[in-house]
Amino acid sequence: MRRICLALLFAAVAAGCGGTASQPAASSTAADPPGARPALLTAPRQPGEVVVHAATSPVTAGPFAFHGSYRVRFEQYAPEAPAMDFAGQTAFLVDLERSPGMPAVRLFRAAAGKGERRLRLDGRLYVDVSFGDFPFVIRFTPDRR
Repeated sequence: MRRICLALLFAAVAAGCGGTASQPAASSTAADPPGARPALLTAPRQPGEVVVHAATSPVTAGPFAFHGSYRVRFEQYAPEAPAMDFAGQTAFLVDLERSPGMPAVRLFRAAAGKGERRLRLDGRLYVDVSFGDFPFVIRFTPDRR
């Protein structure tokens, strides 16, 4: 009986039926249309930057150690429709959490393809993307101004 339950569980996870595990964004291939992967994702990582990306949500990543002021940017993208207007899509919801499930900072709530804000962060925080319908990237860049 235990083997049957494990086999059914594995089949459901493999089929993607309601799982909450994060899935890294697929690597670029020759089949990707031009502009399918945003510069925010493909740009080299600078010292102190944190980059979170995935093909689906919900996703919780981290914890990451933050100390200081950061420029935080996000971009959603649709590889199959690079010119998509995200204003008519479901809002992209992102929080920073001190522990999983305990929101500390509301980061983004936007029906938009891109967004940006600056904020001061100190401590170890998780990045929780609770909702978004498309692949995304979030980049935390230390603000050296």
